[in-house]
Amino acid sequence: MTKKNEDSVVFEFFTEIGIINQLSQTLLERALSDGLKMSHFVVLNHFSRLGGPHSPQDLARALQVTKGAMTNTLQRLEKRGLVDIQPDPGDGRAKCVTLTASGLHVRNEAIKAITPTLDEVGKRFTKTRLKEALPLLRNVRGYLDKARDRDNAADTKC
Repeated sequence: MTKKNEDSVVFEFFTEIGIINQLSQTLLERALSDGLKMSHFVVLNHFSRLGGPHSPQDLARALQVTKGAMTNTLQRLEKRGLVDIQPDPGDGRAKCVTLTASGLHVRNEAIKAITPTLDEVGKRFTKTRLKEALPLLRNVRGYLDKARDRDNAADTKC
């Protein structure tokens, strides 16, 4: 395979992931509770996957958004009782954010709402084939996570 073809394959790989991302985000956003946006779900899902607490700065880095955008998202989630924001016990100027039981419930309800569509995908492509794709996708994500972390070496922990 020539260098040009290899570059094309990598670009096509990420193009397909991007299109899948756009289609799945639209599907999920339609299933969210009234007024919630994809940016809100992403934060709830991040906590569901990784636990917490996290500082707003750490969340902004992990989700590749500005600190201002993250602050706005967190304020909206806090008003709905979906996250709890408290002063960082180690640094009174900083904040620690945790997921509330209501936040986990809203996240789980969104997943439940799209489960019929997810089941259709699982039938069409078989869960075995999808499971076989996970190691590659996780390795690519891990590589990109590490590259991001190298670029953002200063870390803030709650």
